[in-house]
Amino acid sequence: MSGAALERRAPLRDADFRRYVTARFFSGIAAQMLVIGVGWQVYRMTGRLLDLGLIGLSQFLPFLAFALFAGHAADRLDRRLILCACAIVQAGCAIALGAASVARIAGTGPIFAILALLGVARAFQMPAAQSFLPNLVSAEALPAAVAIGSSTSQVATIAGPSLGGAVYAFAQTRLGATGGAGAVYLGAAGLLVVALALLLRVRRRVAPPPRSAVAARDLLQGLRFVWRRKPVLGALSLDLFAVLFGGATALLPAFTRDVLHAGPAQFGLLRAAPGLGAGLTALWLAVAPIRRRVGPTMFAGVAVFGVATVVFGLTRRFAIAMIALAVLGASDMISVFIRHVLVQLATPDEIRGRVSAVNSMFIGASNELGEFESGLTAAWLGLVPAIVAGGVATLVVGALWSAWLFPSLRRLRSFDEIRGWR
Repeated sequence: MSGAALERRAPLRDADFRRYVTARFFSGIAAQMLVIGVGWQVYRMTGRLLDLGLIGLSQFLPFLAFALFAGHAADRLDRRLILCACAIVQAGCAIALGAASVARIAGTGPIFAILALLGVARAFQMPAAQSFLPNLVSAEALPAAVAIGSSTSQVATIAGPSLGGAVYAFAQTRLGATGGAGAVYLGAAGLLVVALALLLRVRRRVAPPPRSAVAARDLLQGLRFVWRRKPVLGALSLDLFAVLFGGATALLPAFTRDVLHAGPAQFGLLRAAPGLGAGLTALWLAVAPIRRRVGPTMFAGVAVFGVATVVFGLTRRFAIAMIALAVLGASDMISVFIRHVLVQLATPDEIRGRVSAVNSMFIGASNELGEFESGLTAAWLGLVPAIVAGGVATLVVGALWSAWLFPSLRRLRSFDEIRGWR
């Protein structure tokens, strides 16, 4: 077996890495099931496009408030225990959503309040998870580990919506609309308990540095690090604004019901389509990780993402919508892979948690705040015009970042150049 093949398989030979990736797989399925349950339930209750945006905003605001503290915690505490605590909170939130649904609580206020608590858990989970992976594998094996982790996460992104939509549709026919949502939430809670059990079996520990009082300069160190390394800032901000404007998936409940005239099962399939494209791309990256023309490849991925968003917004056919969303997910996976490897290789371990927290803030802003932007724009312009305008805006962002704001990122040829940035 060649040295490259051995390098790709190295992470899988480690039991702790396998347990960690499997735990992330089950928690990923649970997270996607919650997306399906909340999105369909809220739009069924109110029929307002803006409420789909408020789903994202209710998670983003607490996420933003705690992200820097979460990054500091990831550098000062046991990252594995942080992940375990987050799994406990997320399981509790899933159970609370299920109880509220079964109890037929009127109004969306309790749902948004529970989602806010989920946002706090995600604020601590994301930097701990991103900074924990380099503690499990060597720097040489990190690109392969990122690809493997991304591929399993994307499989979860495929399986979770499909499973959630099928469970919702089946339970709805047996128990009514509230029973459908309740079944999805309680199923997600069970998967999170399984993920917690696997995390508790990860034995590898990284001794945290001596504890000291939290100073403002410590909390802001991750921000300063990113600001001083313009290619890192460019990669993070490119993803932020591209996904912020191109957040078509946030409007899928409305698009499925009002444009395609379909139900929760079809919604689950559409929600899984980006994960299908991303998962296949991640599997390809696990076999042949990107090593050359890193910058141009990232910008090409963003351009394809924008075009796919426009095609999705203009179609009225379920099959074309599925294909467009799959292409969207595949192109986004290329950008995600490059950004993740770039940030991890450029960051010293002692501040990796804080830099990962900044990365999480950008991701959270692009996802959850992007959902709010999509809902707000759709309420203003209309559903289809909002999706098309988001795709066009993504293309404009990619062109500006490539030609004017961050040309050094466009010229990045290989990951080997990153090691000199520290």
